[in-house]
Amino acid sequence: MTYSRIRDRALAAFEGIGGYGVFFYDTVRWMFRPPFDGKNILIQMLEIGYKSIPVTTITLFFTGMVMALQLGRVMDSIISGSSTFIGSGVTISMFRELGPVLTALLLSGRVGSSIAAEIGTMKVTEQIDALRTLSAEPVQYLSVPRFIACTVMTPALTIITDIVGVLGGAFIAFFSLGITADKYIDNILQYTDLSDFTTGLVKSVFFGMEIAIISCRQGFNTSGGAEGVGKSTIQAVVKSSMAILISDYFLTYLIRFFE
Repeated sequence: MTYSRIRDRALAAFEGIGGYGVFFYDTVRWMFRPPFDGKNILIQMLEIGYKSIPVTTITLFFTGMVMALQLGRVMDSIISGSSTFIGSGVTISMFRELGPVLTALLLSGRVGSSIAAEIGTMKVTEQIDALRTLSAEPVQYLSVPRFIACTVMTPALTIITDIVGVLGGAFIAFFSLGITADKYIDNILQYTDLSDFTTGLVKSVFFGMEIAIISCRQGFNTSGGAEGVGKSTIQAVVKSSMAILISDYFLTYLIRFFE
């Protein structure tokens, strides 16, 4: 690969990141301007949050079960009886990393693809141009409600999945490892801090913002008919998933720095 091609790809990457930054600025700017479409925000919160509960809770429940099963047996193989500490291990892992990250990844697949497809379809069918003709700002009408809903509902779902994941671990601890519920809960209360919970909650706020901004912008940049909608949908899921995993590292580093 020649130097010029590397340079062009690097410039294109920075231009793309800058484009998302500009779109984020426009979304936040229009968020504080009237009229405020509360009904649309509630509809998006229902679609993004409530309708995502089944897939997120089932996934995280079994994730907690797998964690407890794997960690418990490994701990007992190293030191007999050490699986009694499985409650705090599952809880800290779920609160700090698995809960927020897996919930966000599931939302990027379910919600991010839906947002990109919906806005992308409006773009290729010229409905967005019709909004401008009617003196309505497309960013305010389409992006702002989804941005607010994602930012609010991703942490809300994370709280639910955190609890469900810990319950999944408790299920395995009781039926497979022989750990009673009171020992499981006592271990959680003894070794888990409030900072473990708030760390994941802070991350989930940023993850929700990333899903909304990336998916909405992909929808607005759609071109080429039905094929273009499909490409935008795929790119929204891939890019938001990458952004979640990459930002997770930097957020973890920053949070540890301030702890």
